[in-house]
Amino acid sequence: MMFLEDAPRFLFFTGKGGVGKTSIACATAMSLCASGKRVLLVSTDPASNVGQVYGITIGNKITPVDAVARLAALEIDPQAAAQLYRDRIAGPARGVLPDAVVKAIEEQLSGACTTEIAAFDEFTGLLTDPGLDAGYDNIIFDTAPTGHTIRLLQLPGAWSDFLEGGKGDASCLGPLAGLDKQRIRYQQAVEALADPARTRLVLVARAQDSALREAARTHEELAAIGLTRQYLVINGVLGAADTQADPLALAILAREQAALARMPSNLADLPCDQVGLKPFNLVGLDALRALFAPTIALPANHGADEAPFSAPPLSALVDQIAANGHGLVMVMGKGGVGKTTVAAAIAVALAQRGHAVHLTTSDPAGRLADTLAGTLDHLTQSRIDPHAETERYRQQVLRTKGAGLDPAGLALLEEDLRSPCTEEIAVFQAFSRAIREAGKKFVVMDTAPTGHTLLLLDATGAYHRDVARQMAGNGMHFLTPMMQLQDPAQTKVLLVTLAETTPVLEAANLQADLVRAGIIPWAWVINNSIAAAHPQAPLLRQRARNELREIEAVATRHAQRYAVVPLLRDEPTGIARLAALAA
Repeated sequence: MMFLEDAPRFLFFTGKGGVGKTSIACATAMSLCASGKRVLLVSTDPASNVGQVYGITIGNKITPVDAVARLAALEIDPQAAAQLYRDRIAGPARGVLPDAVVKAIEEQLSGACTTEIAAFDEFTGLLTDPGLDAGYDNIIFDTAPTGHTIRLLQLPGAWSDFLEGGKGDASCLGPLAGLDKQRIRYQQAVEALADPARTRLVLVARAQDSALREAARTHEELAAIGLTRQYLVINGVLGAADTQADPLALAILAREQAALARMPSNLADLPCDQVGLKPFNLVGLDALRALFAPTIALPANHGADEAPFSAPPLSALVDQIAANGHGLVMVMGKGGVGKTTVAAAIAVALAQRGHAVHLTTSDPAGRLADTLAGTLDHLTQSRIDPHAETERYRQQVLRTKGAGLDPAGLALLEEDLRSPCTEEIAVFQAFSRAIREAGKKFVVMDTAPTGHTLLLLDATGAYHRDVARQMAGNGMHFLTPMMQLQDPAQTKVLLVTLAETTPVLEAANLQADLVRAGIIPWAWVINNSIAAAHPQAPLLRQRARNELREIEAVATRHAQRYAVVPLLRDEPTGIARLAALAA
């Protein structure tokens, strides 16, 4: 593998959700350890599954992976990091300042902005800690899906620039009290990220147009902030020898080869490795060791005696959703499971039934327009664009709070609004507007990958708690976005997964997080099922056999109701193909 040759100290693996970043990062860590390197594997994904891949519990502390000599791992837990950060900032004030002042500080540190800052603070510490220099030869970062990763990698520069210019005294006063003390460390992090002798960025993609387009966009955005030493890994490529004259396999092969031939020119210039599709799930040490090896040959009649597969279709769920006439449908799940496709298919099906539908996305890398590739009566679409929403919020604050301020006060307000925290507030407001709209029509929301969505829900919960405190005891009725999400008569949450071990486990963990927040998922959708597509090629038949256990787990243990969407020969883009998914 070219990306492993002369590996620098820091390796970042990033890309569209579901392309196999975690598997590639874990296999890379094991490969470097086998060559005698001491390796620390770090997940910066708020919904990390590194522990699931290795079959151990890791968490928010450096943990040896006992089964792999010289390997340790760490999963940055945003909530745990945020609590440590709050204790570090507010702790010295307890018992010294009046209780009311301490409470005000804690409230300033209760939102999603603090959660993001805390995770970022840990991340920069890993880039600059001299103690880690002595303990590890390589530090590998398994990052969150693209949009969240770009945000994380931009933050050292964003906060450095913000602190250099001074700060305001409104939305980020509490968090910045801690950030200002870390100015030198953030500058060191910027230098480490931009140094190709110390940092290599590995873009992981699949042989799919959407994944390659996102990799190309990521390449440009990260090169613009100084990460120029980039490599490309195309994961899960089906080989011609694995098709065995199976129409489904031949269609997948043709689709993948066409996507590779259309690869954006900026990617074509990068050093590139291809990793073949494997017949097994990439969980456990044996599977990881085999990831970079040639595909295992299977007998031609493998699985020929299997019983026919059947499961509830997506149309059955759409019929139940349509019965209400309006409401919010939130489509959630791990990156790469096909949330956008499922959300678009549901929106198209509802619109074709004559309902007014607004299809939107909170995913920073959302590609709804590419998926729909057309228009339809009764259907509108939008995207919660962080940059556009931030500018809208800035102008709103300047018109309201800025009205009547003298030049000095206005300058302070404008400086405060340049804080990266402003984006979190703006995106939450846009999210809240979409929720309110569901009282009159169907709003189908394609959410960001799991970790980013949980941070957005954290902001929603923080807002609800703040409103509840302010309204306590006055007898007035109030309704917050969180209360609407918790009301099954107004909101239906659909969890999308693949019939594979890790996506199902992550969807189950997401469901547990939602239940703790009082949000009960309404249904699960198992997408891109090979078993439901009835393949003939041995490799695909083995993958289909592997799916049956996971489908059974969803049907009997996890879901109140569920549907299965088969893997299609053609990409499910365009109104006609989306309509066929829920026909």
